[in-house]
Order: sequence, then C-alpha cells, then structure tokens
Amino acid sequence: MTKILTFLFLLFLIFGCKKYDNSNNNIDEMHLQSNKKAEDMPKFAIVIHGGAGTILKENMTDSLELAYKNTLQEAVKTGHEILKRGGSALEAVTKTINIMEDSPLFNAGKGAVFTHEETNELDASIMDGATLNAGAVAGVTHIKNPINLAYEVMVNSDHVILAGKGAEEFAQLSGFELVDPSYFYTENRFQSLQKIKDKEKTQLDHDGKTAYTDSFIKNSKFGTVGCVALDKNGNLAAGTSTGGMTNKRWNRIGDAPIIGAGTYANNATCGVSSTGWGEYFIRAMVAHDISAMMEYKDITLQEAAYEVIQKKVPALGGDGGIVAIDKEGNIAMEFNTAGMYRAYINTEGELFIGIYKD
Repeated sequence: MTKILTFLFLLFLIFGCKKYDNSNNNIDEMHLQSNKKAEDMPKFAIVIHGGAGTILKENMTDSLELAYKNTLQEAVKTGHEILKRGGSALEAVTKTINIMEDSPLFNAGKGAVFTHEETNELDASIMDGATLNAGAVAGVTHIKNPINLAYEVMVNSDHVILAGKGAEEFAQLSGFELVDPSYFYTENRFQSLQKIKDKEKTQLDHDGKTAYTDSFIKNSKFGTVGCVALDKNGNLAAGTSTGGMTNKRWNRIGDAPIIGAGTYANNATCGVSSTGWGEYFIRAMVAHDISAMMEYKDITLQEAAYEVIQKKVPALGGDGGIVAIDKEGNIAMEFNTAGMYRAYINTEGELFIGIYKD
C-alpha cells in the first residue's frame, strides 16, 4: 500500500510540475505576443506651431496665455482624432490648421496682420509626403481658409503655386465662397500696424523718404501657423498658413507658400513646417534642407533641425523655428527665438503644449 501511495505521489509531482511549466510558458508566450502586437500597431503623431518670435512670459497676461493654450490644444486634438480613426495626414493637417486660421490669436486667416496699405494678404502651402505633390497660394485677400485652397491647387490643378487674383479666380471656379476683406479685421492687428507706421515716420532716409529697413521687418514678424502629421499608413504631410509680415509692401511673399522653405514633406525622411523671418528661410530652403541632411548625411531629425535652425539660419542673420516629424514618428520643435507657440501629441498619445523657451 505504501508503495502504491508513493508511486501516486511521484506521478502527481511529475504532472503537476509539467502543468506549472506549461502555464509559465503560456504566460511568457502571451507577453511576447502582446509586445509584438504593440510593436506592430501603426504609429501616428501630430505637431503644430502658432508662430515663433519675441514671446515673453512678462508680456503675457494669464487670460491670454490660457487662450493660446486652449486653442493650441483644440487644434492638435482635432488633428489627432482624425489620425486615430484612420484618417489621412493631409486631412489632419488641413483641419488642424483650420482651427488656428479661424482664431484671431494667430497670424493666419481671421487673425492675419495688415500690410502697409491696410489690407490683408494671405499665403499658405501643403505637401503630401507620399507623392511629393504640393499646392500653395500667395497674396489672396478673400479666402477664409487659405490652407484649403492650397490643398485644392495640389489635388485639382496642374500647378503648385497660384497667386492673387488668379488664385481667387481658381477658388471661385472650384466652388469656394469668397469672404469680404472686412472678415480679417481685428483691432489689435490694425493697431500694431499703426504703431509701426508711426515709428517709420520718425526714421527717414537721406532723401526724406520713409526708410524700409531690416529693423522694421524684424519687429514686424508674428505668428505663422503650421502642422505636420504622420498617419497610420505611414504617410507624412505638412502645411503652413500665414498673413505674412505686418506692414509688408509691394505684395511681398514670404516662405510660407514656398515649397522647400516654409513647407516640405517626404515619406522617406520627414515633414516640416517653418515659422520666422521668411526671407532667410527662403534663402536657406530650411524645410527641404532638414530633409536633405537626414537623407544624405544619415543623421536624425533632431540633429538636422538643430543644425539648420541653431547654426545655418542665424549665420545668415535670420531667426525663427520649425516643427517636424520623421517617418518613425519622432518629433522635433526647434527654434532660436524667445518663444514659439507649439503643441504635439506623440506616438504614445502624450500631449505637450508650450509657449516659452524653457
């Protein structure tokens, strides 16, 4: 009897251990499968900016700071929700920029700054990283959301950039409703123009004509908006929209509608949207240069963005910043000014909103 009990006990130990080992193996296998599923999940992310410049905490009221942060959050969440449900990067970029174009806080759409002639001239561009197709408009005065017209140029025309009256004729033929220029009037933007014009009157050149110098230009930059998105299909898109420079003359066009300067997207590298002193961003071809450095030097997005914004642009005499995403979903927000309105939701779903340098 004792032998039988001993035999049964040994059998119990053998099969019990095997069952325990199998249980552990099953748990390990489940962990591996779970990790593999997480790795296989399609990545998506979005980053935005609302302009870079002399943005200081001491010059900002609590209520205004909150208003900026709330609008940045609304904009970035709008685009992220589109990406989350499987929407395209192009859709996310346009809808996100629309939020900022419709806000008087930013120098785009509703909040566009005034020209020397007290009008509003708006520019915008968008680029598809999958096809390298792009569209842009410059100097439009009756278009509520210029980024939408830039998109229309990209998908329904044979051109890349349309300007002024021609762009608005194309808009009408495409079914866009033109708005009265009074739509773009905001009192604070108008008063900003008057202050600059008053300052001009005190600084005359030797011929007695108003001096149009770098000092006026540098003090007139404000708040271009932009967005870059990576969707679940691995496609990148970038877009930029602006009212340009306060007190600009002669139908001046900055970097925002220039593909490669203000906007660039390429699935092989990254998507970039720029903000800052446009003349220097055009000369440096900032957005494309970041992509090219990644491609030809085989460096990271952050390394390329730092090199261009912290070294190349200042060496020319310019300032500003960029937001960007690479094909893996890594985000860069590089600027050499006192502040840049910015926000992102990364591949982990983490939300960040920033205004000042630190």
